[in-house]
Amino acid sequence: MKRFEGKTVLVTGGNSGIGLAAAQAFAAEGARVVITGRDESALATARETLGANAIAIRNVAGTVGAARELAQTLADANVRLDAIFVNAGVGTFAPFTDIDEKAWDETFAINVKGPYFQIQSLVPLLNEGASIVLNGSINAHIGMPMSSVYAASKAALVSLAKTLSAELLPRGARVNVVSPGPVSTPLHGKLGLVDDAAAQLQSQIPLGRFGKSSEVAATVLHLASPESGFIVGTEIIIDGGMSQL
Repeated sequence: MKRFEGKTVLVTGGNSGIGLAAAQAFAAEGARVVITGRDESALATARETLGANAIAIRNVAGTVGAARELAQTLADANVRLDAIFVNAGVGTFAPFTDIDEKAWDETFAINVKGPYFQIQSLVPLLNEGASIVLNGSINAHIGMPMSSVYAASKAALVSLAKTLSAELLPRGARVNVVSPGPVSTPLHGKLGLVDDAAAQLQSQIPLGRFGKSSEVAATVLHLASPESGFIVGTEIIIDGGMSQL
């Protein structure tokens, strides 16, 4: 039997990159998958790959209103959740001296405030034994130049997972984090990561290559499944050894 047969899973930011890879992996394991994203065209394309039972909802992460709206939409459709992958996020990379208030506010709204209130809004929809997985980053640990605001937001997310683990466990829900290193996703193109910069970054990875979205997705599924039932409040780093240097 497939691990997620008869289960319903929500993946925020599930229309591309790691989120889409995770959504596809959940669907392949029998889950009914709900994905969110801000790009309607990308959402429609992603939904087609997930099967007839998939649900795609346009939702712009980062506001309390959007968090409440998503929860209400699911509640109105009588959707209850067995797992949530909180993946929607944004990366802002610039020298510390160039970061302005707008960049700070946007990064923390989408990477911290959004997940905080999204989980809060979805708690009433969780089934017993549900699993919540947050998408962190090794930038929370390694002090990479030009990542100050992004790294700080991801560090906050890792800390949040530990607190939520303590608070939500009595409700039967486990909370854990995956923290990827450099992974080949569309985000690199959005950041303008040119060949020279990509090669320099790759040289810092002991494994000698970028990660794959499917490799992160595999760990997300493990943490979301009953087989990881004794893993609580843990961060799993997926970076090819980069953070160990």
